[in-house]
Amino acid sequence: MTGNAITGVILAGGRSSRMGQDKGLVKIDGLPLFVHIANKLLPQVGTLLISSNQHQDQYADRFAVIGDITADFAGPLAGMLAALVASQTEWVAFVPCDVPAFPDNLVQRLWENKGQAPAAYVTDGERAHPTLCLLNKSLIPRLREYLAQGERKVMLFFAQIAAQPVVFANPAAFTNLNTPEDVQLWQASLRKTQ
Repeated sequence: MTGNAITGVILAGGRSSRMGQDKGLVKIDGLPLFVHIANKLLPQVGTLLISSNQHQDQYADRFAVIGDITADFAGPLAGMLAALVASQTEWVAFVPCDVPAFPDNLVQRLWENKGQAPAAYVTDGERAHPTLCLLNKSLIPRLREYLAQGERKVMLFFAQIAAQPVVFANPAAFTNLNTPEDVQLWQASLRKTQ
């Protein structure tokens, strides 16, 4: 299968409380953070969607935007459910809007190593990074039921569906930008490599 048969989704639906503003819209080198993510994810997928519950007009300037089906900021799984429902493809790859250093071969590696599982997610060998994942649309009923029970934990859901962990041995590639200080450090590291 090629990336064209996979929909990419940037998860930008959180509250961004530690950043003090919508994380996906934080400007780095003149571009919003979600655009940095999109530029890296687009070559790996066929279509790109943004999962967001706020400032949707600013995201919609560039890509189609989907909001959560549930209205209570139910976390990344709610964004994943909405994206799976909206997707025209059987498989959907997810990347959060605050992990700009994720690998250029993320989607390909998840696809090649998922086996028969309906889902695959990133681990760096020490920590799981479940919001970087590949999910099949067949999970919609189970995910809808899980959220309806009030559950929110991504790893608990992944354990229930026997999601396949895929090891990427580069923890730095999965660093989250949660605060303005994190953004400054990443921006400084970018300038060193340019």
